[in-house]
Amino acid sequence: METLNILSENRPMLNAYPDSMGESLRDIVDLLGSEELKGIFSSFYILPSIFNTDLDRGFSVIDYSLNKILCHPSDIEELKILGIDLKLDFILNHMSALSKQFQDIIKNGDESEYKDFFINWNEFWKGRGSVTEEGFIKPDAELIKDMFFRKPGLPILMVRFPDGKEVPYWNTFYQEVRYSKVDAQDLMKNIGIQFQEAAVLSELINKALSEGGKPSEISFDRFADYKESIIAYLESQRKYLGQMDLNIKSPLVWDFYEDTVKQLHSYGAKIVRLDAFAYAPKEPGERNFLNEPGTWEVLDKIRKIADKYNIMLLPEIHASYEEKNYEQFSEKGYMIYDFFLPGLIIDALESAEGEHLIAWAEELKEKNIKVVNMLGCHDGIPLLDLKGMIPEERIQRIIDIVVSRGGYVKDLHGQKNVYYQVNATYYSALGDSDKKLLMARVLQLFMPGKPQIWYLDLFAGRNDYEAIKRAGAGGHKEINRTNLKTGQIKEMLQSNVVKKQLEMLRFRSEFKAFGFESKMTISGSGPKISIAWENESYRASLHADLENMSFVIKGEELNGNTLFSMTSD
Repeated sequence: METLNILSENRPMLNAYPDSMGESLRDIVDLLGSEELKGIFSSFYILPSIFNTDLDRGFSVIDYSLNKILCHPSDIEELKILGIDLKLDFILNHMSALSKQFQDIIKNGDESEYKDFFINWNEFWKGRGSVTEEGFIKPDAELIKDMFFRKPGLPILMVRFPDGKEVPYWNTFYQEVRYSKVDAQDLMKNIGIQFQEAAVLSELINKALSEGGKPSEISFDRFADYKESIIAYLESQRKYLGQMDLNIKSPLVWDFYEDTVKQLHSYGAKIVRLDAFAYAPKEPGERNFLNEPGTWEVLDKIRKIADKYNIMLLPEIHASYEEKNYEQFSEKGYMIYDFFLPGLIIDALESAEGEHLIAWAEELKEKNIKVVNMLGCHDGIPLLDLKGMIPEERIQRIIDIVVSRGGYVKDLHGQKNVYYQVNATYYSALGDSDKKLLMARVLQLFMPGKPQIWYLDLFAGRNDYEAIKRAGAGGHKEINRTNLKTGQIKEMLQSNVVKKQLEMLRFRSEFKAFGFESKMTISGSGPKISIAWENESYRASLHADLENMSFVIKGEELNGNTLFSMTSD
């Protein structure tokens, strides 16, 4: 019965990093308890930097304990007192190279109890390819033709065991190998050479390492006699960063999954977002992304764990509309992300045509698909998802418009001309227009689903080009992740575009007409859209004109008594 309550709870959800609004989660808790925001949000999706993490702003988890810099257990307890439940991430496919499990492998090698916790590449492909000079198996071509790798080459990180053996482990996402600088005394102690030699050598070695060279690439010149010993020493001090793929065939991994779900429940998680889950099931010769039946088997096992704690799972996956993956997940009882809505709204606002938006709303209701919807989020504005839903020329028009307003195109994992998303704040994607942002917000709140509100959208955040510069190559996502200071927020709360959004959100949260089980009707033609929700004796209605960006909201009792009204003016 409680699971049904989760499915019917569709009030607004805040989405932010723990340090997005202030210095830490403490500041966000204070903001959520303030007069302006108290009672507006029933849920809070806190991104995974709330955990003990290292890379990718939280998506490389060392363990799921709370990040002591950004969060105190009392902050979590205060959210519960405010009546706010949590949506938290669980990254199924990988863990950080700094996790205790991976570090134990580095320390103990074949003697580690965790050596099968991650995927030994050579064990996985044993007998299914040829061994290279580097010591890893190159799989037979026909076995990997349907596999999609996120980066150039094979997804391998070579790991040095204590006995000097190099073992390849599966590494789908980020990896980095670092070598520590040395001083003369290190070399004297470990190589057994004179101080003057050690002083010259340490300078030579550190210069080469600082320029990105590997130990084997260093030119030792007149010190060639020490080359093998020095390389062995440097490699023994190797350090790793990265996201290492978990071996879901290991019972230890399933023990870890069970412990993690229990831990997330203890924090107050009602929804758990499954990140990178579709990469976890792997079989030789099969797809390594959303393969069947492996994906469904893993999800079923995770759901049985989640059901013990009355947790709703939200699988995160990007795929084109024409593939109908969203239907598959919905039919199996999962809530899904509405990754179609952000692009559809931009298309509707820029073309002053609501036909595609109306068609999508009708499909969601007809097929009883339960979604979490959004405008912006920590990632980019999705485009791949729209393929097959709207014509290609309209998708290209969205791209051109957002780029002309300072956004960046992210191609599909480095494949040129295969668009994936655009990186921009939603406000800047709309041309920094208050009218368009308010229209986008009211459409989101009246579309089917549980509205997820990206904090920077709420405060009409503009593209952050300085953040991109700081992040360096590949840092386009930082354009939409600006950390706001408490003083900035106090000032922004006085702006009309923020006040109106908060007024809409409070109405959406408190008015009883909305709900997954409520009756929705939608109609319109050209630039006109009308949406109404009815539940019990209450009716909420929206009449919007996409041409002049005007709208009227009403909240009424069915006997005609008006309880709420709001216009775009």
